[in-house]
Amino acid sequence: MEPQSIVDFDEEASNPLLRRASPDTESREDAEAGKISSPASSGATALVIFSTLISVLGSYVFGTAVGFSSPAQSGIVNDLGLSIAEYSVFGSIWTIGAMLGAIISGKIADFFGRRVAMGFAELFCLVGWTAISFSQNAWLLDIGRFLAGYGVGILSYVVPVYIAEITPKNLRGAFTSVNQLMICCGGSVMYVIGNFTSWRTLALIGTIPCILQLLGLFLIPESPRWLAKMDKWKECETSLQRLRGDNANISQEAAEIIVAFRLSFMMIDLFQRKYAHGLIVGVGLMVLQQFGGVNAIAYYASAIFESAGVSSRTGTLAMVVIQVPMTLLGTLLTDKSGRVPLLMISATGTLLGCFLTGLSFLLQDLQLWKDSPLLALIGVLIFTGSFSLGMGGIPWVIMSEIFPINVKGLAGSLVTVVNWLGSWIISYSFNFLTKWISSAGTFFLFSVASGLTIIFVAKLVPETKGRTLEEIQASMVLFTRKS
Repeated sequence: MEPQSIVDFDEEASNPLLRRASPDTESREDAEAGKISSPASSGATALVIFSTLISVLGSYVFGTAVGFSSPAQSGIVNDLGLSIAEYSVFGSIWTIGAMLGAIISGKIADFFGRRVAMGFAELFCLVGWTAISFSQNAWLLDIGRFLAGYGVGILSYVVPVYIAEITPKNLRGAFTSVNQLMICCGGSVMYVIGNFTSWRTLALIGTIPCILQLLGLFLIPESPRWLAKMDKWKECETSLQRLRGDNANISQEAAEIIVAFRLSFMMIDLFQRKYAHGLIVGVGLMVLQQFGGVNAIAYYASAIFESAGVSSRTGTLAMVVIQVPMTLLGTLLTDKSGRVPLLMISATGTLLGCFLTGLSFLLQDLQLWKDSPLLALIGVLIFTGSFSLGMGGIPWVIMSEIFPINVKGLAGSLVTVVNWLGSWIISYSFNFLTKWISSAGTFFLFSVASGLTIIFVAKLVPETKGRTLEEIQASMVLFTRKS
């Protein structure tokens, strides 16, 4: 369908992006004359790479917040005299802040833009880390953690959305997966440094990526799709041209943006049910990701290893050695093997990892095998590697792809809130679960959640590899109408 079929002639005449998208435009003539390259989406320009790197500094901040709790636990408890219950509040209160941040993340990103949303979030993270570093009591510690969580809640939505909206379709999966890679790197750096420095210094280190992103945001362009949503057509064209290169032909991509933008507003009042499949997929993946136990292991890794009879330093360093390369592998494979196969393999691995960890605790309780601590270490490492391969990053990739621009803010906020709600439930209840149903029972429950994930992915999750955002969203509508 040509853009001319959904907009009138007068609007095209006044809209530079529509003129650029028209098949009769000067840009098409230039392309035929060899002055402009085609297609525009075949590779990543230096600006796309740089913009992605700046945006994923927010993901790195996310990772530092996840990785801080485990190495800092003993130091904070000893220095401030916190009980286990009080530290559980500290460990989980950031997820409450993140939920509140996630609630408004879509509104902020839609109203002010993706770059402003990231900068706004980093201000909260910067204040939060500073408060943690200088806290002398539990209440200031918790306030700092809450503020950092609020900022991370916004970043967890806007970073993958921004990357998905600026990258070419053939590279979108890999680039968006860098979000998870940087989360992994942030957590891993905290695990490593936390073994050799105080928790206050560790918190100050957390402010560094916040400052770097705040400065870098002045150097990157706004998302062209957001600019189109705000009727800033000239700015949209300029941004898209900068991202694709001065000699790139952006006509086809511009046309797809215009068609999707216009159609979404024409149909929004008629087919609200069309978003049901997207919401089920987005919410379902986030719930299953969290109930698989990832944040219980991430937040309390040191305590888990110690209770299993494994050196916490050995265990956390081994997690880092496994986590980073597996996340990198998942990033590279996202656009090669596809989202669905990686999710299936990843969920199978997390099921096995949790089962082996639970079995280790069961054998330890029954005193049936003296080498059960080794089994716990193997189980946690299998879980960590498998989660990093797919379940860590791909749900965020899919979330950024499946919703049209006109509902992306609201739907994305809902999905992100659900993720943080699940994170809070698991991080807060984990210590209590291990006492109520034993450590073995807790990890067996996590393995059941991974089994449900396999079924869910096989039945409902669409493959989005190699398709434009507009093609993906159209297919989601069609699936819902047929079902």
